[in-house]
Amino acid sequence: MTMSMVRWGMIGCGSVAERKSGPAFYKASGSALVAVMGRRQEAARDYAARHGIARVHADVDALINDPEIDAVYIATPPDSHHAYALKVAAAGKHCCVEKPMSLNAGQSREMQKAFADAGLHLFVSYYRRSLPRFQQVRQWLEQGRIGEVRHLNWTLTKAPSATDLGGTANWRTDPAIAGGGYFADLASHGFDLFQYLLGDIVEVAGFTARQAGLYAAEDAVSASWRFASGALGMGCWNFVSDRREDRVEVIGSKGRISFSVFDEHPVELHADEHLSLTIEHHEHIQWHHVLGMNAHIRGEARHPAVAEEALKTDWVMDQILKRH
Repeated sequence: MTMSMVRWGMIGCGSVAERKSGPAFYKASGSALVAVMGRRQEAARDYAARHGIARVHADVDALINDPEIDAVYIATPPDSHHAYALKVAAAGKHCCVEKPMSLNAGQSREMQKAFADAGLHLFVSYYRRSLPRFQQVRQWLEQGRIGEVRHLNWTLTKAPSATDLGGTANWRTDPAIAGGGYFADLASHGFDLFQYLLGDIVEVAGFTARQAGLYAAEDAVSASWRFASGALGMGCWNFVSDRREDRVEVIGSKGRISFSVFDEHPVELHADEHLSLTIEHHEHIQWHHVLGMNAHIRGEARHPAVAEEALKTDWVMDQILKRH
């Protein structure tokens, strides 16, 4: 039977759910956000009131087992993804977890298997796969506009924030909660996108450092890798540098493509012609991701941001960060 409306419940009412994702779940056609749950009940009730959500659950189990929920969106830090997702699978519900999928590939593999064994769908919020901006890049590559891909370079740097300098608690730089530091949080988006655009990464090696020592996680990373196609890749990530920079260059035999993973820069084609396209994101950046998940659940189309694909990025991150 075709499901005309996918009814979602959301665990976590933090910053990512405020604008990037949460509103898409109740604004998108064929989608409803019927209940939320947050660690801080007052914040969860405030979120529900401001966004018109009917119910606020007091605990995770109550939300997951709500009979009026078909699918659960886990919008919490990575250390809780594994346990919560297994509960969702046991309850017979579909699920989307925020990225990274979990703390390491071992946990993610258990999550993927639980949903596959139950005949359920598990998605990961690698929503850049669905964004029109990167669909344009994918189209240029599929059209062979730059010939055979030879190499990909990514530089992502930023200066330390006031939070970093002040030593304020920050889950994104606590390896026990995030599985690493800013690299785990941000580079995972890039590696997932690159494998969507250029195919699987089959070999990777990297180095990490705590150059400024402001927090427990790494603040500098360099890595190199090989795609199954034979193209090579190289990256530099530094979160205690002089300025922000986010630049990707895909080098081909007949031209190049450049873009930013996170920043608002045009996507550029440098080949037989030069094109510079400004492609705006939707107000709610996970809009296309949510539409894709709902269509996948209804059996209308396959969504690219599924657990099987996210596992590939977890493996890459494990190799670079030497996680087990």
